[in-house]
Amino acid sequence: MKVCMRNVIGLIILLGCSSIDAADPVATLTLRWQDRFLEVIGPQIPGGSIRTHYLEAYCRPGSTDRDWNETVIRHQSRLISATENGKRIEIEDRLEDGVVVKHVIKAGDDDVEFLVTATNPTETESQTHWAQPCMRVDKFVGGDPKDAREVFPPYIRKCFLMIDGKLTRLPTEPWATDARYVPGQVYAPAHVDRGDVNPRPLSELVPSNGLTGCYSSDETMILAVAWEPYQEIFQGVITCMHADFRIGGLKPGETKTIRGKLYLVPADEASLIERYHADFASGND
Repeated sequence: MKVCMRNVIGLIILLGCSSIDAADPVATLTLRWQDRFLEVIGPQIPGGSIRTHYLEAYCRPGSTDRDWNETVIRHQSRLISATENGKRIEIEDRLEDGVVVKHVIKAGDDDVEFLVTATNPTETESQTHWAQPCMRVDKFVGGDPKDAREVFPPYIRKCFLMIDGKLTRLPTEPWATDARYVPGQVYAPAHVDRGDVNPRPLSELVPSNGLTGCYSSDETMILAVAWEPYQEIFQGVITCMHADFRIGGLKPGETKTIRGKLYLVPADEASLIERYHADFASGND
C-alpha cells in the first residue's frame, strides 16, 4: 500500500509539473495559407480564426478616379515553405511586370510579424505602388456580411484608426460619400498623393499613423494591424479593414522592404498604442 501511495503521489507531482511547464494553449497563434488567403488561428480568437485575402491586389498610381481593372497589376502566388508547427510561412508573388515579392510571416503568442521584400529584377521601372491585404473582421466583431454595403454598416462601430494621436472609432465625422465606387471610406496619410489611393470615398481626415483594427463583439479583445510604410487605411465593403502597405514604385534592380504586424490582444487601448510605438518607432506620429 505504501508503494502504491508513493506512486500516486509521484504521479500527482509529475502531472502538476507538466501542467506548469506546458505551453498555455490559449496563448499561441498558428498560420495557414491557401488560395491567397492567410488564416491566423487561435483558440483565443472569436470565431476561431482571422482570414485575410493575402494579397488581394498590387496597384498602380493614379487609382483614385480610375476603373479598378486598370489599376491592378496581376500576380501569381505560391507557397515556398511552411513549418509543421504552423508558426512560419514564406510566400512568393510574381507580378506581371516582372517584380518579385517575398513574404516571410511569423506567428507569435498574440501577434503575427510580416517581412515583405519587393525586388525589380528587370530593366524597366515598375509602377507597383501599393498592395492590399484585405482583413476580414465579420466573425471577430460579430458583424453580418449582408450589411457590409450600407453607407454606415453596423460592423464599423467596432472599428478604429488613429486620428490626432487618439484611437478613434468609426464612423468618423465628416464622412465622405462621393467617389467612383461607393460606399466605404479611405484615410490617406499626408505623404500619399490623393490621386493614388483606393477609388472609394476619401475622408478629409488624416490618420496619425498606420494602426487600425477593431474590437471583438464583447469588447474584450482588439484585433489590430499596421504596416510601415503604409499607403492608406480603408474600410471596405466585405466586412473588412485594410492597412494597405506602400511600395512606391521600383527602379530597375531596386529592392524595398516593408514591415507589418497583426495584434490579437486584450482590449487595453493604451497598451496597444504603446506596443505599436515600440514596434514601429520610425513610423510614429
